[in-house]
Amino acid sequence: MKKLKEPDLENLIQLLSRLPSIGPKSARRLALHLIKNKSNLMIPLHQAIIKVQENIIKCNICGNLKSKNDECICSNDSSDQICVVENIADMWAMESTSVFKGQYHILGGTLSALNGSNPEQLLINSLIERVKKQKIREVILAISATIEGQTTAHYIHDSLKSLNVKITKLAHGLPVGGEIEYLDDGTLFSAFKFRNSFNNKG
Repeated sequence: MKKLKEPDLENLIQLLSRLPSIGPKSARRLALHLIKNKSNLMIPLHQAIIKVQENIIKCNICGNLKSKNDECICSNDSSDQICVVENIADMWAMESTSVFKGQYHILGGTLSALNGSNPEQLLINSLIERVKKQKIREVILAISATIEGQTTAHYIHDSLKSLNVKITKLAHGLPVGGEIEYLDDGTLFSAFKFRNSFNNKG
């Protein structure tokens, strides 16, 4: 006897399986758990997703998330330091260490010829404008130690070197090939605390 397959349920499982770290088996388990808990989980989750979809947008200046009806935090931040990260998850990882109290700039990814990601698709021009307008003293490149990450870091360095701004990068404890969001707090804290000047030789 064949299993009864409901198109709506199959669609839900397919959508869940597209989430990071969620495979087909996990997606099925999640779908069944949601169905079992419709009133206290599925309905509130549905409502929360709708609200986020309607009200949360990405700031086109700093790349952070904001309410579409409110100004972004970057518009009123007077810090003279900007920490540049690849994505929101990296920023949250940095914030968990409490080592940095300045502004953040989320690029939205890294330069990659393989994936067709070019400077115009990242918030690099916006970063340059922020440095110019806000009289930034230091730009900290908290970018992953991958080939794409370091290519991006060098590109940003070259774009900023004509401006009167100190450019530093994360140091001790950041392994080659390491991605920021997956580092433990101690490693990330050390890498940030002992950052050093950025140059094209290292």
